[in-house]
Amino acid sequence: MTGARFIGSNVYRGSRYGKLHPLSIERVPAVIDICRALGWLPPEVYRTSPMAKPAALTGFHSVRYVAALQEAEAAQSVSSEVRERHGLGTLSNPVFPEMYRRPATAAGGGLLAADLVARGGVVHNPGGGTHHGLPDRASGFCYLNEPVLTMQRLLAIGLERIAYVDIDAHHCDGVAIAFEGSRQVRMISVHEAGRWPFTGAAEDDAGGAAINLPVPKGFNDSEFALLLNEVILPAVEAFRPDAIFLQCGADAVTEDPLSRLALSNLCHWRTVAALRPLSPRMIVSGGGGYNPWTTARLWSGVWATLSGAEIPERLPAEVSDILRGLDWSRRGRPSEALLTTLADAPRPGPVRSEIRELARTVGRFVA
Repeated sequence: MTGARFIGSNVYRGSRYGKLHPLSIERVPAVIDICRALGWLPPEVYRTSPMAKPAALTGFHSVRYVAALQEAEAAQSVSSEVRERHGLGTLSNPVFPEMYRRPATAAGGGLLAADLVARGGVVHNPGGGTHHGLPDRASGFCYLNEPVLTMQRLLAIGLERIAYVDIDAHHCDGVAIAFEGSRQVRMISVHEAGRWPFTGAAEDDAGGAAINLPVPKGFNDSEFALLLNEVILPAVEAFRPDAIFLQCGADAVTEDPLSRLALSNLCHWRTVAALRPLSPRMIVSGGGGYNPWTTARLWSGVWATLSGAEIPERLPAEVSDILRGLDWSRRGRPSEALLTTLADAPRPGPVRSEIRELARTVGRFVA
């Protein structure tokens, strides 16, 4: 092990947003189980995430909203006024048993991660990455905005420059709102063009704080490599960050139902490895990811990359059994490769002219 630490919690185990919701799947528990079964997660590197106290959430979220979220969990219902004002009790952000405790634990994990890397180091907080949460309302499956709260903590402990890299299939609208115009946080987002929340156009630089890379459907490994090498890495290196926060959403891979991108999980792992030398501190969160098998495999590989573990070509039976035990309300079953390996086969392809043009268009911000 290289000193990397992993943050998890039992609050995620068995927690569901609802039977037919995209987050009706096990994600963080599957990652924990896989990594333990592979011998990658000894007790000394695992930290149990605390649940953030309400006062720790109000650096970004309103006091009224945090109280409404707590009250909704206690009552397991919301009024029409609360639904309208705060976005609680909707199809995307439903009432469910852990609707306050679960996001508050993800946020607490982010705050703990910030404290753990204060003097340097790397942390994986797969329960985090909820980048759509807004100051006064839930949005896009996100009740609280863990990346914003975590970066606010990093700044509060004295860091001056943070590079926020987001490779989720959806644009990080909540983070962009929080740090618009910032000279301390440089945001770089790769996301599918024309997909909800329909923000993050290439010409939108969030007041000079953001580089947005909206990509077309079918976005492949070769195209990702071009943007990583020609835009993302140079931009991060030029910023000279005191810390890097990588939001490593797993929904840009081919098998995910909520995007039309075509990446392998190798892109995410290569991003982790390439960013790590560019700052003394790094936090890697989860994010999107709505296929239980691809998400568990991808985030397990993130931890292997951070901790220096060797990913086997074929999984031992004990780990395959964990993957076989996952369920999904959608039709269809995973391919055998998704049950017996962690690494996807590469998914290269032609680099389209619109990707090259996108790299040239945003290149003016790399300085």
